[in-house]
Amino acid sequence: MSTSFEKLDVEELLAKLPPSDKVKLLAGDGWWHSYAIPEAGIPGFRMSDGPNGIRGTQMFNGVPSSCFPSPTGLGASFDVDLAADVGKALADEARAKGCHLLLGPTVNTMRNPLGGRGFESFSPDPYLNGTIAASYINGLQSKGVGATIKHYVANDQEFERFSTDSIVGERALREIYLKPFQIAIKQSKPWAVMTAYNKINGVHASENTYVLEDILRKEWGWDGMVMSDWTGVFSTAASIQAGLDLEMPGPTVMRGAAALRSMLGRKLTVEDVDKCVRRILNVANQAIDSGIPFNAPEKGVDTSELRHLLRRAAADSIVLLKNNDSVLPLQADTKLKRIAVIGPNAKVAYASGGGSAKLLESWTVSPLQGITNAAKELGADVEYTIGVNGAKMFPLLDAYLKEGKVVGEWWNEKPSEEFCSEKAGVKLPEAVFSTTARTTKNFCIDGVDETKVDRYCYIRWTMTFVPDISGTWAFGSFLGGFGLVFLNGELIIDLYNGASIGSNFFGMATDEKTVTINDLEAGKEYEIEIRMTSDIKAYRETILAPRGGFRLGGNHVFDEDEEIEKAVRMAKEADATIVVIGLNEDWESEGFDRHDLKLPLRTNELVTRVLEVNPKAIIVNQSGSPVEMPWVEEAGTLVQAFYGGNELGNGLADVLFGKVNPSGKLSMTFPIRLEDSLAFPAFGTRSEGYNKSYYSEGIYVDYRGHDVKKIDPLFPFGHGLSYTTFSFTDLSASKPDDSANFDVKVTVKNTGKVTGREVVQVYIHDPISELPRPVKELKGYAKTRPLKPGEDETVKISLDRDALAFYSDKSMCWVAEAGAFHVLVGEEKAEIELAKTLRWTGL
Repeated sequence: MSTSFEKLDVEELLAKLPPSDKVKLLAGDGWWHSYAIPEAGIPGFRMSDGPNGIRGTQMFNGVPSSCFPSPTGLGASFDVDLAADVGKALADEARAKGCHLLLGPTVNTMRNPLGGRGFESFSPDPYLNGTIAASYINGLQSKGVGATIKHYVANDQEFERFSTDSIVGERALREIYLKPFQIAIKQSKPWAVMTAYNKINGVHASENTYVLEDILRKEWGWDGMVMSDWTGVFSTAASIQAGLDLEMPGPTVMRGAAALRSMLGRKLTVEDVDKCVRRILNVANQAIDSGIPFNAPEKGVDTSELRHLLRRAAADSIVLLKNNDSVLPLQADTKLKRIAVIGPNAKVAYASGGGSAKLLESWTVSPLQGITNAAKELGADVEYTIGVNGAKMFPLLDAYLKEGKVVGEWWNEKPSEEFCSEKAGVKLPEAVFSTTARTTKNFCIDGVDETKVDRYCYIRWTMTFVPDISGTWAFGSFLGGFGLVFLNGELIIDLYNGASIGSNFFGMATDEKTVTINDLEAGKEYEIEIRMTSDIKAYRETILAPRGGFRLGGNHVFDEDEEIEKAVRMAKEADATIVVIGLNEDWESEGFDRHDLKLPLRTNELVTRVLEVNPKAIIVNQSGSPVEMPWVEEAGTLVQAFYGGNELGNGLADVLFGKVNPSGKLSMTFPIRLEDSLAFPAFGTRSEGYNKSYYSEGIYVDYRGHDVKKIDPLFPFGHGLSYTTFSFTDLSASKPDDSANFDVKVTVKNTGKVTGREVVQVYIHDPISELPRPVKELKGYAKTRPLKPGEDETVKISLDRDALAFYSDKSMCWVAEAGAFHVLVGEEKAEIELAKTLRWTGL
């Protein structure tokens, strides 16, 4: 197929194309491309998952990718310039992978911190969420790559996500859930919008005329392409008439012949179809204009500029929560000779949460690696111990693979009668297809030559495992099919005889089985073989058509009681102690919600024991969303790291050792307990025989709820410390003009001893209103340049009528009432430095 196309005359094509061809364009061609009609000059543009990287067209064995910090981390930077730079870097990688349209960013609202995909959005505050998204999109699209803002709308939980009904009032829908989309679309004009899986007040988002046609197109005036989330279309005529242009992925399930039949019965008209096709062809023209070849081979990107940006983004997304005794930054002195690093999140680089955001990173730097490298520069030694387990599943064996590779082989027929037996050393004929992977988690929904390998096939995986510690090891595995796992020719895990299908690989894999193996030797090579078949009932019920897959993890078995005691001894004796804890993709992922806000397993016990002997221990929490911290009063030094992408470890070390002065602010509220979230009683609940989620908290999401209920948080939205101090003076607010445009100015001065940046946060409070309003709402922010000690900067933040307005359910419109408004400015929401009153006379 051609890699380049001439600009399309859309109206001429609409006049000439037969209905059968038009209907073909309404659904994708496979997982990552739109449908192409080469004879008509119509290309198939390529899409790829984000939002924090460009995976490319293969979930299995694709070209490795750069992973940027999780969006909640990027939101915590409060830095629109950084967001734009990240967007530009993503565009460079998209171009290298022949991708025209990125499936991101995500701007759903974390109405409850348990939401499995909460880490994928920038913030539960609609203004911060929408403005960071807009800068990200503008950066991406400045280099000719399109953005797809998602998931439109009220897609805020994973429980029963295809059928859950978000019962949300009009005011909350407008002010909280639609608002980040509205802001981003107004400020950046993304190429596409992706609909959510869920229903909104009884109607699936993919066929919801009110949100797609009445609001998105007519009210907001946006006329880009609307696509479905993958397998997220549940009707034919209704979705097309509502303006859902593109069903993804292909081949079609709800369109095709069904759409043609609907046209025959006049349930659909040619005009209905043409509206959708026109918008799809417009995106095809944007893809043609981008200059990105069609069906291009995929390449990676690795430049010094990219590495610098990844490291900068990792550092700038970090928030310093506590630093009571100025333990940080760790500086070179005669006392810092021995550093203890403790915790389950130290040795493994958790670059991202799970699900669609997960990709094969081109490289990763763990916190332990970053800290060790930084310590060497100071002449300090680092000692490490894990302390406790922190993952649901054993870590992948990637770090212990000889040559870092896994060999996969496929056959269409059983290659031997003994293939699925317990016999070792079975001789097999030449495979019809083989490839080499670099990880022990592979889900083969793609990346296997479908012209050679049938959907139901037989697979062998082989790899050489080299443990780094002698003793007992535990292994756990699940398979995308049924099969057997061998170690040095001995069957260790049977997932063939009586194995049950569980939730892994989106419900298309077995439950995990575990085994313990004694007397393994460090440095010795052990051969692992997995023999399996993909032919299971779960595959027959899906369009995914995976050619098998597996996950294999393991770690050295240790006595947690002994490990905790070892950690305590290290913390007593070290000159500095760093405890790295938190969540990972086992706990935060697409596909499921968390059950509580607790840190995993025995993590709290570990932290408490360490702090008992060393109150100056530096606690680093890594998570994409809030966690409970029952030991917080005892911790004098506390850092929130989020998922930091490729350069997580170096970015963290830069902050801990003072190469970077932290300037991040929490992009969400950390509650003391789950019950403090106003959405707590109505999250993931069932009623009336099917799942409904009642948004009973209304507009009082995150800090809005804490304020109105006067609930003290663990850490407030917008909180973040620095290694220096700042003062705020000379606040002014100009008189609103006839359109309610006004400027807020404030002078920020570095009053400390270290160069640093500060975030100015502007909140609006409406003391007298027709409807109840939040105590304060973020309506503007800006980040200073790096200010040297004694240096100041006057920051100007421009606001408009949206900063004063609320949505009236009664009038069904936005209202900015005349009267006095309080302008509140500070370095965080809970610490307002200055206040002014302005008067708006109304329209």
